[in-house]
Amino acid sequence: MRVIYEDNHIIAVNKAVSEIVQGDKTGDTPLSETVKAYIKEKYRKPGAVFLGVTHRLDRPTSGVVLFARTSKALTRLNKMFSSKDEIRKTYWAVVDHMPPQNAGTLRHWLVRNTKQNKSYANNTEKPGSKEAILDYRVIGRSDKYFLLEIDLKTGRHHQIRAQLAAIGCAIKGDLKYGFPRSNPDGGIHLHARSICFTHPVSKEEIKLVAPTPDDALWKVFEHQH
Repeated sequence: MRVIYEDNHIIAVNKAVSEIVQGDKTGDTPLSETVKAYIKEKYRKPGAVFLGVTHRLDRPTSGVVLFARTSKALTRLNKMFSSKDEIRKTYWAVVDHMPPQNAGTLRHWLVRNTKQNKSYANNTEKPGSKEAILDYRVIGRSDKYFLLEIDLKTGRHHQIRAQLAAIGCAIKGDLKYGFPRSNPDGGIHLHARSICFTHPVSKEEIKLVAPTPDDALWKVFEHQH
């Protein structure tokens, strides 16, 4: 676990591929418990440690995750995350094809299939669908892959993965959404690169950036920026 930022009210960590943010049916230790243990030991806190989960990342995704250390911060961050404009999340995605344009906006209607744990992107509204919007731009390229920077406008289930697959740009390693091979670590090349927000208590502007995973391809793109 790598801490990116911490103060009395919030803590942000760089989630590794395969870590889960919150407990699930696998029974694996979630990141939230690891962070609690870190706080308990560092500050020698007796009893239970308060930690609020404000948002999640898919298990195969890496990058910045923000937690609340106080109930006041949690209440305010929950409101901020539910509003479209108060928190800006930027992702990096490594894809196998060049998008139709160097930059653009994708708008789809996603239908979630809970049995398959998969979302399907449609160009028109369908019963039970939710609108999904993101902006993207190409910011890097290697001999085989393209690096997209994504500004997420809505927070839908598997949104980036489903929307990029819908335009023929599968994320490296993402078998579920059309990439032919898995990555050795079971992850995908989707990284929550940064998060910008107003601190819920101090009101200062904060931008947190998560270094990319220790991986040869990520390093190629990291060096381009």
